[in-house]
Amino acid sequence: MALYLVQHGKSLPKSIDPDQGLSKEGINETNRIADVARGYHINVSGIIHSIKKRARQTSEIFAEKLKPEADMKEKSGLKPMDDVTTLAKTINDRDNTMFVGHLPFMENLTSYLITGSIDHTVFTFQNSGIVCLDKNPDTGTWSIQWTLMPNI
Repeated sequence: MALYLVQHGKSLPKSIDPDQGLSKEGINETNRIADVARGYHINVSGIIHSIKKRARQTSEIFAEKLKPEADMKEKSGLKPMDDVTTLAKTINDRDNTMFVGHLPFMENLTSYLITGSIDHTVFTFQNSGIVCLDKNPDTGTWSIQWTLMPNI
């Protein structure tokens, strides 16, 4: 099954919004990417997001467009500097789960799942972009299947 990793949409500076919710550009880009994902009939079983406002708002947009089977869930352990190994141990590779979080966490998680280490970045994320990983059932290894980014 697929694992969808998303960096939250572009956010407002703290001087405008102390909680750094999504900016108008962040909302528009997330809507555009979610519309494209819906057009490709991306099947998301559930969306899990960090405790930060911008990740929740990004998740809400994806949930509205992709209609996941399960409700969105907030989860600790997805903040920028959290330990990716903790989350990696809990990933259910039988579901099509979307995780919405922050940098460098999302890049580190991708690197860790693919290489077993966070020392070398294997993919550079963009705000609102999706990286789809798939786990080979025979070898147990993860690989990037596709990406969908706002800026190509």
